[in-house]
Formats: sequence, C-alpha cells, structure tokens
Amino acid sequence: MIMITMNKIENNHSTNNDSYRHLFVIIESINNELIPASLEMLGEARRQMDHFNLKYKSNEKVIAIHLGHGIKDLSKDLISYGADAVIYADDPHLKYPINKIYTKIISQIVTDPHSLKEISPEYVSIFKKPRYMFFLADSIGRHLSSTVLAELDSGLASDINKLVISDLDIKHQHKTKGETIHYQKVLEMYRPDFSGFLWTTILCLDNKNPEIAKEFHPQACSIIPGAFQPCVQDTKRTGIISQFSPQFDEQDLKIKVVKQELVKNPVQFENYKIIVSFGRGIKEDPEANIKLVEKLAKILDAEIGISLPISKKIFHLNEKYDSIYITPNRVVGTSGRKVTPVIYIAVGISGAIQHLDGMKDSDFIIAINPDENSPIKDVCDVFIKGRMEDVIPVIIDELSKRSGQLKEKEIQVNTYGKL
Repeated sequence: MIMITMNKIENNHSTNNDSYRHLFVIIESINNELIPASLEMLGEARRQMDHFNLKYKSNEKVIAIHLGHGIKDLSKDLISYGADAVIYADDPHLKYPINKIYTKIISQIVTDPHSLKEISPEYVSIFKKPRYMFFLADSIGRHLSSTVLAELDSGLASDINKLVISDLDIKHQHKTKGETIHYQKVLEMYRPDFSGFLWTTILCLDNKNPEIAKEFHPQACSIIPGAFQPCVQDTKRTGIISQFSPQFDEQDLKIKVVKQELVKNPVQFENYKIIVSFGRGIKEDPEANIKLVEKLAKILDAEIGISLPISKKIFHLNEKYDSIYITPNRVVGTSGRKVTPVIYIAVGISGAIQHLDGMKDSDFIIAINPDENSPIKDVCDVFIKGRMEDVIPVIIDELSKRSGQLKEKEIQVNTYGKL
C-alpha cells in the first residue's frame, strides 16, 4: 500500500501540462437507447468541468465518445444532457461492444489531435491525451476501462462514487523522492473500502522523482451507476458533433457477435413497495435468521436485499439460500443497487457508507439492530433496539393477527352482501 501525505504548503514545483486537456466520457447505449447511468456520469462530468473552468479560469470541455451503429441522432441528446462535444463512430462492426475493437478505437480517438480540430483547435498542435476520463462501472465499462488505460499507459480507479478536483501538496518517498511537491488539477477519486465505513482516496500522480520521472495521463476512473444525478435535459443547448471514421484491423473483424439478448435482472426491487435487507447481524444462526427475514418479507409482500459483506459469502449456507440470496443482484448500496421503496427495513445492518448511499432515499426507513450507536440510527425513521431473533417474531406475530382480523372483516362484508 502506498501512503501519501497531503498538505496545503505552497512551493515552486507544479504540474500544469498543456498537452493534457478535457474530460472524455465513454458513453454506453443498448439498442440505440442511452443507458441512464451514462447520463448520470455525463452530469457529473458537466458539474466537475464547470467547477474546473471557474477555478482555473480555463475553457476545457466535456467530450462524449460514443461507439455503435445507427447512433448519430443520439449525439444531440448527449449535448442536451451536458456534453460540450460528441465524437461518435458509427459503423455496422460497432453494433455490439467487442472489447478489443472498442479499446483500439477509443484509444485512437483520445490520442489523435485531429479529433479536436473542430472542438478546440487552439490545442491541436500540443494535445497528447485527455486530462480525465470517465467510464461506467458495469460489465462492459469495467473491462473496457482497464484495457483502454493499459493502452494509454496510465492508471485507473475502479467503482468510484465521489469525485473532487483539487490542488494537493504531496510528499512521497517513491513519487517525489521525499520532497513536498505541489500537484495541480488532481482528480481525487473516492470509493468506500470493504468495511463500508471508511473512504479510500485514489490518486493518479506523475512521478516527480527525477530518477523515475514519468507522466500519467489521463486520470481515469469507472463510476458506479446511481452514484450521481444526471443534468436536467436542456434541448436548447448547443455543441459540436464530430464523426470519427474508424480503421479496422482485419484480424479484429474475425470476432463477431451474431446475437445479443438482454438478461433481465431476476431481482426486481423496483416492483416492490417494501424491501427487507439483512446484513452481518444474521451471524448467530445464519440460516435460521434468513428464514425469519424470508417469512417477514412474505407477509409484507416485500423483496429481500443484502449488504455488501454478505455477498462475499462470509457465512457457510446450504446451496438453496446461497444461490437465492447471496448474489450480487441483491446487494443494496453503491457497490450494488440504489433503491427507493416506500418502506425499507434494515435487519442487522450497521449502516456502512456504501449501504446508506444505496437506500437513504427510501420514503420510510426502519432499522432493527442491538447496537444503538450504529450509524444507521442517524438515517432511519424508526430504530428498534434488539436482536433480530427477538424482534422479527414479534413483528410477524402482530402482522399475522392484523392480517387475520382484516380477512375476518372481509368475510363478514361478503356475507352481509349476500344477505
């Protein structure tokens, strides 16, 4: 692990290389429809570059890169959602994402100064690479971001859900040879650590040590879907739309996707008004406690979610429960799904940052936890202090009684109706 000391001390060393410009956002679409998470990422890019240009008195752009077939018309939508410019490559060979081909074309675009001749002609003569790049942290973007950044010979931060651009004074034995050096326009990329309670800050810094001097650009990351909000669409926004004509390698074209089928997520949180999620609080008797959660969810007609640590299979369960519940599809949080049900019930979940970000927008939150100092207490509407083994049976019993009373009333009403 590299430990970096960050201060706010002024000195005479700085990083301000004009060869690196703009923020490039890699857009994804399916069947010629933009993925909502791409618009979220574009919205954050817009906010970051507005702040950047104001702070540094600059005029750098948000440039969307979009590959596909029949996608030209989507470029106007990307402008309306915050892009200053769109560079698109439209070709039948790009209809389906093939990582090897997409990597080559994206790398060609972002290292070709002529791709900027309409967007920022003043930088064409000195442009080398992007300053920043954003990818989606999904099945396509995670793979694509790693291969593109390997091609561009720079670093990558994965699964990010918070971003800050700032100036930092860094002192590091390897990077700066122990000297405090001022770095400008650093993209601070944050993600929660495994515990979910601490933030990990990831920096992509140039080597300022003369013995190993090297520049690392772009500063890039993949962004968790749901981490940011898209901009409000403004159809009056204008921008530059530029077509890139890709050059294909004959060997690459031997790889073909003949058919693509979208696999629907088997866990449809959005179809339920109530979600019951469980965490490490099931530890005393995992299978018995999951059965309790299962019974509670059934009587409430609720879907079941889990916290991130549970998905790492930290408990030994039989195959039935392992295959049904211990899956990434059920994870609620920035490393999984963002949910907004009418009622969210957190059972045995302490309230790690990444989990709270995924459920805090629920209309009404109930937490069951024996630790009254757990962080989830600060975001819930009702906090029940107690072991799930003691609390859930009482709730189930009360709900069963009320359900029975309602059914009895329905029977009486139907009987009177017949008379």
